[in-house]
Amino acid sequence: MIVVAGEALIDLVPEASGNALAPLLPARGGGPYNTAVALARLGSAVAFCSRISTDAFGASLTARLHEEKVDLGLVQRGPEPTTLAVAAVDAAGSAAYTFYCRGTADRLFTLPGPLPAATRAVSFGTCSLVLEPGASAYEELMRREARLGRFIALDPNIRAGLIDDPDAYRARFRRLLPSVSLLKLSEEDAQWLGDDIAGWLDAGPAAVVVTRGEAGLTAHTRAGAHAVPGESVRVVDTIGAGDTVNAALLHALSARGPLSAGALAGLTSDGWQQVLRFAARAAAATCARAGAEPPFAHELPALGV
Repeated sequence: MIVVAGEALIDLVPEASGNALAPLLPARGGGPYNTAVALARLGSAVAFCSRISTDAFGASLTARLHEEKVDLGLVQRGPEPTTLAVAAVDAAGSAAYTFYCRGTADRLFTLPGPLPAATRAVSFGTCSLVLEPGASAYEELMRREARLGRFIALDPNIRAGLIDDPDAYRARFRRLLPSVSLLKLSEEDAQWLGDDIAGWLDAGPAAVVVTRGEAGLTAHTRAGAHAVPGESVRVVDTIGAGDTVNAALLHALSARGPLSAGALAGLTSDGWQQVLRFAARAAAATCARAGAEPPFAHELPALGV
């Protein structure tokens, strides 16, 4: 089982790009939430670890997880409202967000008890590592699970508008790296964090995967770099594309054997090419439709393992 830890929220997405007053359509989202759904659709056993409101939006969020066959045993519930993220989509389909998250349920996450014995990996990222007091609880969970020998994936998915103290956030990011096995981030995230791939690898991760939009993906390891181009597709929007890459990487790597830092270090160039191409195709499928709608396994070429 892969456990995905982090926020679930509601994206408010405009019906038309470029119009600030276009009607907003609610869509279930949040980076970790999208990652959990994508993993389930690809066929991985997955559990979601978060705090979700008992309001109508929260009920809808949990209903979808149930429909997608995501395990809800680690989900905490609370009466606080659901976080809202208002998206602005430009002509190229790229989305920027404004968050409404004061006193919301997901930021009040508390450290859970032991994770299921079947847990082989835990994925973290996005707003959950910014908003206190939940951010400290997620950090403690990451450290605890890393000490237990579990594979840790981190997708920072920077939302700069939420980060009041960039230097403090960057310091937290560096503190997390010794616990991380796989670091996945966008080219923009990497630049915001200091663009120090060699330093990040030295700090702990066995691999750093950088997404570059239509230019593709690159996996950096201590042994060298491996890259694939992006998949050509008519982009509707990019919402959830990075989350799909995160899920596809975890799914493809786990299909090759037990998830571990050692397995990443030992992956051949051909192996990385197969994993990265699978992730690129999954992301392209998400970009070809509106909202965070990751593909199902039958929509993608079979993994070569």
